[in-house]
Amino acid sequence: MAKLALNKTALKRERDQLQLCNRVLPPLDMKRRQLTAELRRARAALAAEQDRYAEALAQARAQLPMLAHGTPELAGLVRLQGVRTVEQNLVGVRLPMLEGVDFAVSDYALLTSQPWLELYVERIQAAVTLRARLAVDEERVRRLDRAVRRVTQRVNLFEKVLIPTIRRNIRRIQAFLADAERAAVVRSKIAKAMHARVPAEAVGGIP
Repeated sequence: MAKLALNKTALKRERDQLQLCNRVLPPLDMKRRQLTAELRRARAALAAEQDRYAEALAQARAQLPMLAHGTPELAGLVRLQGVRTVEQNLVGVRLPMLEGVDFAVSDYALLTSQPWLELYVERIQAAVTLRARLAVDEERVRRLDRAVRRVTQRVNLFEKVLIPTIRRNIRRIQAFLADAERAAVVRSKIAKAMHARVPAEAVGGIP
């Protein structure tokens, strides 16, 4: 660490740094608050989605008990084609949002197929959609948690390290300059007193 210069130039530099920190900190702290609030909402949404997913699975098992024994003949009936997401920009943090889930359903005859087949297709699509939403919500929480930790570290750096250090430096420089100024005043007074005494002694010594 560079040694602190105890002069007026250094004092101005430290004051400028303090002014800069005081400008940067408020919006940074506001960002932290916004992200923290959004993280709480995202975690609540994730918990709700987890409950809905568990409920959907339980409902599917109750309505379609034959699934517990395996249904190889239904393999490929419902295929996931893709999960569409968009990104939300929240104070510089890009967060995923689910836009939609696309399925491909193989053709089957409603009149000749099992009566529960249509319900099976609906339940599979609902469960996969909920699972996709869960994955997006989990990623949203991960990104928010990482962003909150990073911005909190920066806020703490300003509040607990940079600003206190700069203020200590300013006080130290100010104290040194004040001491130097007082010492200069004392030296000036002594010099004046000595200057006034010398002529008087010289005059007094003339015969």
